[in-house]
Amino acid sequence: MAATVQFILAAGCLALFCVLSLFLLTGFYQQPAGRFAHRLRSLCQRWEFTVADLGRFRWFQLALASGLSLFLEMLMIRWIAAEVPVFAYFKNVVLIGCFLGFGLGYCFCRRSINLMAFAFPLAALALVVKLPWRIGHRVLEWLPFCIAQASEFDLWTESVKPAGLLAAVVAIMFLVLLFGLVAFVFVPLGQIIGRLIETASDGVYAYTVNVLASLAGILLYTLLCLGYQPPAVWFALSGVLAVILFWSRPALRWVALAAFAFCAGLSLLGVTPPDRVLWSPYQKVTLTPVPADHPIAYELTTNSAWYQKIINLSPEFVAAHPELFSSVPAEGNAYNIPYWFYPHPGSVLVLGAGMGNDVAAAVRNGAGRVTAVEIDPLILELGRRLHFEHPYQSPRVSVITDDARSYIQNSHDKFDLIVFSLLDSHTTASYYSNIRIDNYVYTREALQQAKKLLKPDGVFIVKFEVRTPWIAGRLFELMSSAFGQPPLDRTSLYSRYTTGGRFFVAGSEQRIQQAMRDPALRKYLLPSEPRAANVPLTTDDWPYFYQRTRSVPPTLLIFSLALAVFCWWLLERTGAGISSMHWHFLFLGAGFMLLETQIVSKMALLFGTTWMVNSLVVGGLLVLIAAANVLVHRYADFPRPAAYVGLFVTLAAAYLIPLQGYFFTSLWVKALAATAVLCLPAFFAGIIFIRSFAGAGFNGAALGSNLFGALLGGLLEPLSQWTGMRFLVVLAAILYAASAACLGSRKSMHGELAEEIHARESSA
Repeated sequence: MAATVQFILAAGCLALFCVLSLFLLTGFYQQPAGRFAHRLRSLCQRWEFTVADLGRFRWFQLALASGLSLFLEMLMIRWIAAEVPVFAYFKNVVLIGCFLGFGLGYCFCRRSINLMAFAFPLAALALVVKLPWRIGHRVLEWLPFCIAQASEFDLWTESVKPAGLLAAVVAIMFLVLLFGLVAFVFVPLGQIIGRLIETASDGVYAYTVNVLASLAGILLYTLLCLGYQPPAVWFALSGVLAVILFWSRPALRWVALAAFAFCAGLSLLGVTPPDRVLWSPYQKVTLTPVPADHPIAYELTTNSAWYQKIINLSPEFVAAHPELFSSVPAEGNAYNIPYWFYPHPGSVLVLGAGMGNDVAAAVRNGAGRVTAVEIDPLILELGRRLHFEHPYQSPRVSVITDDARSYIQNSHDKFDLIVFSLLDSHTTASYYSNIRIDNYVYTREALQQAKKLLKPDGVFIVKFEVRTPWIAGRLFELMSSAFGQPPLDRTSLYSRYTTGGRFFVAGSEQRIQQAMRDPALRKYLLPSEPRAANVPLTTDDWPYFYQRTRSVPPTLLIFSLALAVFCWWLLERTGAGISSMHWHFLFLGAGFMLLETQIVSKMALLFGTTWMVNSLVVGGLLVLIAAANVLVHRYADFPRPAAYVGLFVTLAAAYLIPLQGYFFTSLWVKALAATAVLCLPAFFAGIIFIRSFAGAGFNGAALGSNLFGALLGGLLEPLSQWTGMRFLVVLAAILYAASAACLGSRKSMHGELAEEIHARESSA
C-alpha cells in the first residue's frame, strides 16, 4: 500500500512540474500579456533579443540556425523515444511537437526572442527524462501499459492491469504535457529562422539555404548515430552550434552553453555497474552480465524493454552446469528445436540473428552454411565479442547487416531451413511514422516471398514470443495463406537459463511428420494455447502486425483529440489563433506531411526499414524541394496550375502502381523507378509552396501556417491504421485540392497576406 501511495505521489509531482513549466513558458508568448507575463518578461529581459541584435544578416547565420534546428529535432525524436518508453509506440508525436514549436516560432518571428524560453523547456525535459529518481522512472515505464488497457496493441511486457480506460486517459494527459515541453523547445529557433528568411534579400534563395542546411543537420546526426555516439555527444555538439550562433551576445552564448551542458550531464546518469549502456543507430542498448563477476549469460534490453539473452549451449558448458538443464535438457532447448525437423541441413537462413544464439545452434547442429541477417550492427558486434560459442567467427557463417524484408525481397539463394527467430522490434519504430521496423516482415506478401527461398524439401519455422491469442491466430493464418496448408503450432518449454517460444512449422510435410513421431520431441514441444479466429491478415498496404483490427485505436483517437485541444488552447493564448491561419499554406503542409509519411513507408518496404534508408529518403525529399526552389528562382513565373497538374498526375501514378511493380532485379532500376513515381510528387509540391511563399512576401506567419498544417497531417496519419497506407495518397490529394481551392477564394491569398503585413508593420 505504501509503495502505491509513493507511486501516485511521484506521478503527481511529475505532472505538477510539467503543468507549472508549461504555465511559465506560455508567459513568454502570451498575447495580450497579463500581469504574470509582464513580470516574467521583465525578470528575463537580460536574455531578450531580436535577430538584428545578433548582427547584420549573414547567409551563414541562416544555415547555422537551420542545421541546428533539424539536428535538434532528430535528437529529440530519438532520445525521448528511447528514454520514455511510451513514445516508442507513438513516435511521430515528438515529430509533430517539433512542428508545433517551429510553427509558433515562424508566426512570432517579428516578436522579440528570449533565450530563457529555449533553455528552460530543454532543461525541464532533461529533468523529467533523466532525473536519477527511481520511482519517477517507474512512472514513465508505467505509461505504455496504462495506454494498452484501452487499446488492441500487443505490448511485450506483462501488463500491470490498472483501471482500464481511466488509466489510459491519465497517461495520455501526461503525454500531452511532455508534448508541450517539446514544442516550446523549438519556438525560439523558429523565430530566428523565420525572421532571417523574411529579411533576406532573396527569399527563394534563403528558403533553399534553409532546406539544404536542414539536410546537413540530418546527415550530421545520422553520422553520429552510425558511429554509436551517445546523447551526451549529441547535446555537446548542439551546444557548440548554439554557442557559434549566439557568439556576438555573451549572455546568450553562456545560457545556451549551460542549457546543453546540463542536458549532456544528465544524459550520463542512471547507469549502474555492471550495466553498460550503448547507442546503436536504432535504439538504446543496455547490456547486463549475469552474474556480474563470472558471467554465464548476458541480458540485453533495448529502449528499457527486455530484448534477448546470450546463452551458452556448448556441450562443455552443459556438462559443467547440469543444474541449469535439469528441467529442460539442452537437446530440448528452443534454439535446438529446429534441428529435430531438419538434422544437419546443408544451408540455413536465420532472420533476426541478434547476438548469435540461433547461429550458434545452426553451427552446433552441423549446418553446412549459415546466412545470418540482422538489422542492428551494434547487436551484431556485441554477439561477435561476447557470445560464448563464437558463432560469428565460424567460416561457415555469412553475416548480412540488413532489414529482414529487404533480404527476403532481394535474395535469390535457396535454403534447406529458414528460421524467423523471435524476430520482433519490440519498441523500435520508424522515425517518421508509427510503422515498427519489423512490420513488413509479418505480412502475407513477405511470407509468400520468403517461401520462394525455401528448397522443395525444406522446412520453414517462425518462432515468436506469443502473448495474446490474436497474435497467434494472425501468425497461423499468415503461414496457412503462404504455404496453402496449416502449419504445425507448438510451444517449447521454458527454463530458468533460456527463453522458449511458440513454433509455427511449415514446409516439407514428410520431415515435419517424421520429427513429430519422435516421443522425445513431443515431450519438448507442447500443444499451444488456443488461437483467436477471424483476425485480419496483415498486408503490405496494412502492415500493422501488432494491432488487432483495422481501426484507429480508441486511445489514439483520445490522444489526437487531446493534442488538438492543447494546440488550439496554445494558439489562442499566444495570439496565433485559428482566425489568423493562412489556409492555403496549412493545407499544403498537411498534404506534404502525409506525402512524406507514405513515401518513407513505401521506400522502407522496397529498400529496408533501416536508419540509413530513412535518412536517405528524407534527405532525397529535401533535395527535391531544393530543386523546386532552383527552378522557381530561375523561372519566377512558373505557373502554379501546371505544378498542380504534375502533382495530381504523379499522385495518381503513386496510387495506381502496386508496390510489387517496383521490385526490379537491378537495385539502380528499382531506385530510379521508385524515386520517379513515389518521390516526384514532392517536387511539384515544392514548386507550389515556393511560388505561394514568394507571393506572400516570404511572410513568417505563412511559414508558420505551413508547419501547423504538417502538425495536422501528423494527426491524420493514424487513419492508415484503419484504411491502409495507400489511402494516405488519396488524403494527400484531397488536402492539395483544398489548397488549390483556397487560391480561388473571395480574397486572394496575396492580397490577404499583404494586408496583414501592412497592418503588422503599422502597429509596430
